[in-house]
Amino acid sequence: MVNLKINGTPVEVEEGTSILDAARKINIKIPTLCYNPDLPPWASCGICIVRTAGPGSPRMARACTTPVDNNMDIITHDPEIIAVRRTVVELILSNHPNDCLQCPRNGSCELQTLAAEFGIREVPFRKVLNALPVDDSNPAIILNPEKCIRCGRCVKVCQEVQNVWALEFLGRGIKGRIASAADAPLGESPCIKCGQCAAHCPVGAIYERDDTVKVWAALQNPDIHPVVQIAPAVRVALAEEFGLPPGTVFTKKIYAALRRLGFKTVFDTNFSADLTIMEEGTELVKRLAEKGSDIPLITSCCPAWVDYMEKYYNDMIPNFSTAKSPQQMMGAMIKAYWAEKAGIDPGKVYSVSVMPCTAKKWETKRNSDMKSAGYNYDVDIAITTRELARMIKQAGIEILKLPEEDADNPMGPYTGAGTIFGVTGGVMEAAVRSAYFLVTKKELSDVNFKPVRGLEGVKEAEVDFNNGTKIRIAVAHQMGNIEAVLNRIRDARAAGKAPPYHFVEVMACRGGCIGGGGQPYGCTDEIRRQRTAGVYVDDEKSSFRCSHQNPFIQQVYKEFLGEPNGHKAHELLHTKYEERPLYLK
Repeated sequence: MVNLKINGTPVEVEEGTSILDAARKINIKIPTLCYNPDLPPWASCGICIVRTAGPGSPRMARACTTPVDNNMDIITHDPEIIAVRRTVVELILSNHPNDCLQCPRNGSCELQTLAAEFGIREVPFRKVLNALPVDDSNPAIILNPEKCIRCGRCVKVCQEVQNVWALEFLGRGIKGRIASAADAPLGESPCIKCGQCAAHCPVGAIYERDDTVKVWAALQNPDIHPVVQIAPAVRVALAEEFGLPPGTVFTKKIYAALRRLGFKTVFDTNFSADLTIMEEGTELVKRLAEKGSDIPLITSCCPAWVDYMEKYYNDMIPNFSTAKSPQQMMGAMIKAYWAEKAGIDPGKVYSVSVMPCTAKKWETKRNSDMKSAGYNYDVDIAITTRELARMIKQAGIEILKLPEEDADNPMGPYTGAGTIFGVTGGVMEAAVRSAYFLVTKKELSDVNFKPVRGLEGVKEAEVDFNNGTKIRIAVAHQMGNIEAVLNRIRDARAAGKAPPYHFVEVMACRGGCIGGGGQPYGCTDEIRRQRTAGVYVDDEKSSFRCSHQNPFIQQVYKEFLGEPNGHKAHELLHTKYEERPLYLK
């Protein structure tokens, strides 16, 4: 432990703690711009400058990267420090556009907040802009380098956290700019559309493609029947946009708000998550039973991971589950099954999904399998949690005052297994719950499979089905963590050994979908834990905890699909994969 003083207050913290974190321990806020708790600090902005040898000392340091030392006497705020910070903000503003009212981050911009806190009304420096064009070549993410403040957060998350390397810095000094790798258009780069760059950008330099105008047009078209689905992670994050704590389970008010926006039918992606488990769980059981089958089975519900696999690990394509994601299964079922059942022309159905993920926008048009129902794309538009929040606010809906409403049948009711798809380990836990039943024909006495829970980057466990069947599993989240798991599989294969796992779950974003690139801004590990806790509360309150127990899932198979992994199920609910180049030409 290290003892020091901050603004005269004694503090004891662990050795190696940064000045920034030590100050936060005693509720002193040191302003930052380049710093983010998800990322290694690198002191690029200089706003967090402090004195390190008491009042009046000329010794200054950047709080985010400077570790505390015994007997330090730190001053975090005095007139000179405040003046320095103000100058730093003014210099950044001199190289930044003034179009705040048209910026997608207006009201949630960290630079805007700092400018307001420092009371900046005029900038004493000459305005210098580089007139850089907007890159809108990517189906999910838009890059506006003119707004870049060179904080480096997007580069660090793309390279060091996600291990994708689709973004980099080009140029030097005032000509420095953010760009996609090799200065190719972002849509032709290795980008996997996960949106973590947008989630970590403090300003409006990177943001999700806004598709709300298309949704409004569909809602206002009397010849269209708009149908919507909401993903598991949306229900524990949307409330943050309306002032409630992270993890608040908001599901039934979301249903009510969607109807007031104009959606005629409201379904829940949790239902199709149950459907995914029936298909994927059956696929797992079949592969385990068949000699020579491709093991391990690897989950395929995360589109950013699918894109990554097709680019970086396409030799693993035979191991990928052919089951579509819950979003795409729901889209196919809406147009192929529900429309006929409801007596509605499927050609007039406009299918919208609300997702925590920007990559879902790309997934809707990933390949021809996304048109399996035969009426345009199965999901017409995917919007993010942030986009839905904006639509609710635009419509003047006071969501906190709405009554709670239920989703529509038969593709609204869901089990606890469906809702835990929103967190890392959730797909695996849901699959174990039903795979156990599919193998043993018995229900688990305790459905809580805790070894796969939590924020550890890679989690490993063994499941004993008590009939001589044991399966080894691995769960990885945050794209940079999956390489070690896949390399173990590759190494075993090259050595002619048995694979180290039978079943592997991958989610591209830290924490799983609750930390997706389309969720409310400002996500930290503490917020991830709160959202995760909300998901498990929803699970525990469910009447049914296992996908195979959902009576409406049973009805869908009886009335329409036949059996899991059957002919009709494969036509509508399964897909194929292909090798993709890192750079499109």
